[in-house]
Amino acid sequence: MMLENILFVGTGSFFGGIARFLASKYIQNRMLSGFPFGTLAVNIAGCLLIGFLYGLAERTNILTPGLRTFLTVGFCGGFTTFSTFANESSSLLKDGNILYFALYVSGSVFLGILATYLGNMITRLV
Repeated sequence: MMLENILFVGTGSFFGGIARFLASKYIQNRMLSGFPFGTLAVNIAGCLLIGFLYGLAERTNILTPGLRTFLTVGFCGGFTTFSTFANESSSLLKDGNILYFALYVSGSVFLGILATYLGNMITRLV
């Protein structure tokens, strides 16, 4: 059982990490600013998705325990990234971009929690 869970998490993380890289680069390459929109967008999207998936798992039997582990811990864990968020926040501070730093940190935390909550609430409509 433990090896099976490790494989679910590892495989999900693999795909989530690739999806994060591609989505973040795609978004960031279209912005004309040093603000880390790409990471912010994937983190908010990942929060919405994990909220939705956990809500779905609580309210239905659609997700098996293995699939839930694959999607939440694996994919969403690989898709969102706190370490990149911390590094980009630190860089904004180091570069003296206090306004961007404040917007990024507060926006990430507030919108991340809000998106997680909304994702969970969406499952009530399904």
